Amino acid sequence: MWSHSQFQSFQEVALTHLQGIASNYNLSYNMDVWFRSLEEDSRAMALAITQSQATVQRDLAHLKTWMRKIQHRSRKVDMMLQALDLALSEEGTRQAWERKEQKAERDAISGLVLAMRALQDMLAHLMVLVHRQGARLDALDGPLQAGCSGWANSGTTAPGPPPALTPAQPESPRPSYLKLQRDWQVLRASPEHRNPPQDFAACLQGTWEPPAPGSHWAPGGAAAALREPPQQEQLPQRLGEICSVGPVLVFPNTSTENMVVLSPGFLTALWALSFCSWVRTSSGHLGTLLSHATEENDNKLVLHGRDSLVPGSMDFVIGDPAFRELPLLDDQWHHVCVIWTSIQGRYWLHLDRRLVATGSHFREGYEIPPGGSLVLGQEQDHVGGGFDSSEAFVGSISGLAIWDRVLVPGEVANLATGKELPAGAILMLMEGALLGGFVHRAKCTFLDHCA
Repeated sequence: MWSHSQFQSFQEVALTHLQGIASNYNLSYNMDVWFRSLEEDSRAMALAITQSQATVQRDLAHLKTWMRKIQHRSRKVDMMLQALDLALSEEGTRQAWERKEQKAERDAISGLVLAMRALQDMLAHLMVLVHRQGARLDALDGPLQAGCSGWANSGTTAPGPPPALTPAQPESPRPSYLKLQRDWQVLRASPEHRNPPQDFAACLQGTWEPPAPGSHWAPGGAAAALREPPQQEQLPQRLGEICSVGPVLVFPNTSTENMVVLSPGFLTALWALSFCSWVRTSSGHLGTLLSHATEENDNKLVLHGRDSLVPGSMDFVIGDPAFRELPLLDDQWHHVCVIWTSIQGRYWLHLDRRLVATGSHFREGYEIPPGGSLVLGQEQDHVGGGFDSSEAFVGSISGLAIWDRVLVPGEVANLATGKELPAGAILMLMEGALLGGFVHRAKCTFLDHCA
């Protein structure tokens, strides 16, 4: 049997032990709660990391897209700088050639003026000689009349004429000499003779026409007749009043949905190209008029003004990066014909029938491939897509047609004046045009009536 003191001691030891066990239990419980908290925190951190990775991947994808666009733009800038350098070089060569031609023209004019002065001096000398001959005839006339009157008074038959004065060689009458002298004095005194005549300038400009073979020179009247300007050819219609050019396609804004797909596109490869259309722009730049893209190159054929250095001009691209910058448009209706051939790389730009730009060695021997996508109003960064609103065309197009040959100036003039459509067009606006976005057709009797 335990004594009371032993029992109390045992009770204290047991209580101490139980308190230790309870303390360890509380510690274990706290550690379990802590571990669960750590687990929840780790799960939240993993979720945050996953979300951050997704955000980073999206940002990287956007960055790659922008990098591709920047590289595309940088290539265009490089092309523009190369073309500008080439254009400046060609412009310097052209100006030097023009200076040589102007000097040659000035020398030719100086030579003609000197020749005219020499001719005047020669005519003056001839007039002096004629005057002397007239004086000699006057001197011989007096003795001859005296001799004839002497024979008549003596009643003797006058001897026949000397052998040198036969009927086959009649002496010229003196009134013709007097008339010639008066005409020469009038011609020398006239202001038209002292100053370069107007018909002389017209002759240099290629507008003077010689008199008819049966006409005769008359003092005073001939100069006036030659100075009459040639009749100008009357234009059948004013530009902008051409009718019967087909429907007008209106591109109202810069939406990337506004486009016209020309189908079926180029069926065969092109070694020559003539693109003609009535165009009217409604914004500060041309935008993209035509874009032909293939899987190999998205700029096989492009007519656009997005990156042009000069406002109102147009980049003519064949097989990016090669292009030429051409003067083009304002906000009025204009008839545009862009013509190119791979033979010597010749190209021409006709604006309202006038040849405003030409050159050579542009994509010489190049071939525009068939297939791909041919789009009006948008610039393609890949086949059928990759549009940018800053490169969209805003305005109106009518009478568009494409030929696989070089149109001659007469055909361009007939097309611009509405006389005749050149034969052999491979694509026309009224055939196979698929409209997208807000593009719509408008029917107008005259182009000036189309907004």
